[in-house]
Amino acid sequence: MSSEEGAALPASSKGSWGSFLKSIASFNGDLASMTAPAFILSTTSLTEFSAYWAEMPKLLVAPAAEKDPQKRAMLVLKWFLSTLKQQYASRNEKLGSEKKPLNPFLGELFIGKWEDQEGTTHLVSEQVSHHPPVTAYSIWNDKHGVRLQGYNAQKASFSRTIHVRQVGHAILHLDAWDEDYLITLPSLHIEGLITGSPYVELNKSTYIVGSNGFTSKVEYSGKGWVSGTKNSITATMYPHGKEKSKHDVIYTAEGAWTNNFTIKNAKKEVVDTYNAKAEPKTPLQVAPIEAQDPLETRRAWQKVAAAILKGDMNTTSAEKTLIENSQREMRKKEAAEGREWERRFFSKAKGLPIFEKLKKEAPGESLEADQTNGVWVFDQAKASAAKPPFSQLSKELSKNGA
Repeated sequence: MSSEEGAALPASSKGSWGSFLKSIASFNGDLASMTAPAFILSTTSLTEFSAYWAEMPKLLVAPAAEKDPQKRAMLVLKWFLSTLKQQYASRNEKLGSEKKPLNPFLGELFIGKWEDQEGTTHLVSEQVSHHPPVTAYSIWNDKHGVRLQGYNAQKASFSRTIHVRQVGHAILHLDAWDEDYLITLPSLHIEGLITGSPYVELNKSTYIVGSNGFTSKVEYSGKGWVSGTKNSITATMYPHGKEKSKHDVIYTAEGAWTNNFTIKNAKKEVVDTYNAKAEPKTPLQVAPIEAQDPLETRRAWQKVAAAILKGDMNTTSAEKTLIENSQREMRKKEAAEGREWERRFFSKAKGLPIFEKLKKEAPGESLEADQTNGVWVFDQAKASAAKPPFSQLSKELSKNGA
């Protein structure tokens, strides 16, 4: 390794990191299946990542109280931009670098809630497919009549660095206005591989398409070899079909998704600002591990997580193998009996009409059901009938008719 290569690594890890980089460069297939050096492994499963959408419930529910449709669409844009740091940079800032998350098993669950002045905001996240890996989630706040549903998969490849194309979408629904917003997902790549301090950089563009007639386009850029600023965003909001017309821009947003951004109106007047470092987060509440279902993430992976924290790769490998072998046996049994694993909270849909309606304003978007093993929707009947330890969640669902 060169003097720059591995500059941020523990001395004892430089050899394994160099070998890992070489193996990535020559690897064909799903990068998620590769075993990374111990210091770069995360103790957190991808099923928990769904929580990043709602760590600031105040921003999530804010659009529901806004009577003006243009301002509502702007507040949806503000909320979405506020989630980017949580989704793509919070681990890097907390842990010192991006970590390779645990690969969820089919049926893995993550269930939690946020409680604050906005009421209770619920989260149900489930691994609905293992090949390909797909995580589905539903987040809702009954007090404000706000619901977010979606699912996503990641397609990783290597060319000078790790590139990840996210397949899937999210749909935000506001009951008070009977409005839906289709949210497409950004592509990303991993910077800092050479120095051993990986972090996520977003690229290309995404769309937020509202059923109220307004679209926001978000463009991402980062620091290049010559110029540019890390984690940059520029966004424009305009009436449907007016993406090319500068005269029809209603709002713009500009700044860094990991720091600050400013929203201006058509007159270039500042109408809103956001400071990622100052915005308070509401702690997510989950059941104690001993009270969780065996399929809930933190209970299922607790021995693996403990071994990773100790740097004990032998135990990490052994405990992961136990889980993987158990899953293989379950799949064999299901195949022999001619049945498929029954998802707890989600079901396959034949299509998604609201997606088909709104995607027209998001060039190049399609459901790509073949890449996500189907179209996944939150199943109210399943959720209401959920058995213990989901009994309390079931009561709340039945009571509120979520």
